[in-house]
Amino acid sequence: MRRSIFGFLFVSILVVGCMGDNGGLKMRYYKKRCSSVSVETTVRDIVWSKVSANPAMAAKLLRLHYHDCFVRGCDGSILLDPAQNSTNEKTARPNRSLSGYDVIDEIKTTLESDCPGIVSCADILALAARDAVSFQFQTKMWPVFTGRKDGLVSLESEVGVNLPSAGANFTTLVTQFGNKGLDIHDLVALSGAHTIGTSRCILVARRLYNFTGVGDADPSLNVTYANELRKICPNPQIPTTTLEMDPNSSLSFDSDYYRALNQHKGLFVSDAALLTNPQSAHITQVLQNPSVFFAQFAQSMVRMGAIEVLTGHQGEVRMNCRVVNKQ
Repeated sequence: MRRSIFGFLFVSILVVGCMGDNGGLKMRYYKKRCSSVSVETTVRDIVWSKVSANPAMAAKLLRLHYHDCFVRGCDGSILLDPAQNSTNEKTARPNRSLSGYDVIDEIKTTLESDCPGIVSCADILALAARDAVSFQFQTKMWPVFTGRKDGLVSLESEVGVNLPSAGANFTTLVTQFGNKGLDIHDLVALSGAHTIGTSRCILVARRLYNFTGVGDADPSLNVTYANELRKICPNPQIPTTTLEMDPNSSLSFDSDYYRALNQHKGLFVSDAALLTNPQSAHITQVLQNPSVFFAQFAQSMVRMGAIEVLTGHQGEVRMNCRVVNKQ
């Protein structure tokens, strides 16, 4: 039954995606360009192997794609290493805890040996994020349109203004998502990515210990949950301490995030912000239904994956995802 339901959802979203504006991206873009190997199968096999060995990898790869797309679009710029004595997106504070780069490197190396100079790092990242989430279900959770080219620029200064933060209020979130062509449904659905993965105590310390500057806690936070968080994150914080973003469900991609959120157990200020607007609060209730959440998340991931993409003669196909090609 699970396979048939998800198969139906996938086909439904595929039809919706094909009807929308995907920035010039196409389905099966590499079918004829890499006739000796299936690009999607290669990515899937490597990603599923990694997630099987380390389930936490699913959240890491999904987060990489998200952080890439909100800064300069989905162009693989997050993958670029900084030049010596310089900074770039990778060195920006919100990105210093990102990981999973080695998985992208392995996929790129494999594809370069079979189909050199054809498959972009940006496409690999988009496919890897989809497959990381899909491993749990053993089927594709959304279609990935391909044909992205890799960007040539990566600037640390562009991260803070473009990437939504854990401390953002509703107005800021709507503005930042709107700037990328995403609406309130996308905002609430993509926030559901917090159903997997972990964070660090430092990002929630203010909510627990000094929300308004007078040693108080965020009054919107469930009191019992706040007490549990204080046990995990005593004051002062230990920088290496991590905690689940979705309590007791951080390795399972499900709609439990919305159930917890409606109990005021959203970990971040940005999570709680979704309950401060009547429309978004209603959507969080609707998305507690797993089938509805999976369908909306799929549609929003397709839309996010088309943000400011480079296609055709724009950008390049990097030979190494960490450095631009020599001109």
